[in-house]
Amino acid sequence: MSNKVKKNAVRAGAVSAVTTALLLMSSPAFALIRDDGDDPGPGLSVAETLGLYVAAPIVLFLVIAGLVMVGSKKSRNQTD
Repeated sequence: MSNKVKKNAVRAGAVSAVTTALLLMSSPAFALIRDDGDDPGPGLSVAETLGLYVAAPIVLFLVIAGLVMVGSKKSRNQTD
């Protein structure tokens, strides 16, 4: 095994160990203890959740893609 491969293996092991440690430290058990002044609001309905996490990103993607397409058509027409 070459020195470069050993370095990459050690690096991958270190990243895996740190990631595992962080995941264990942020376990849901810590969420059971409320902080002073913690006042969670009402939960989202299914429609609100789908709108916020599914529909809104799709619409945002389509708007950005449309703006890019319009911009590229304008620049293409100017060079012709």
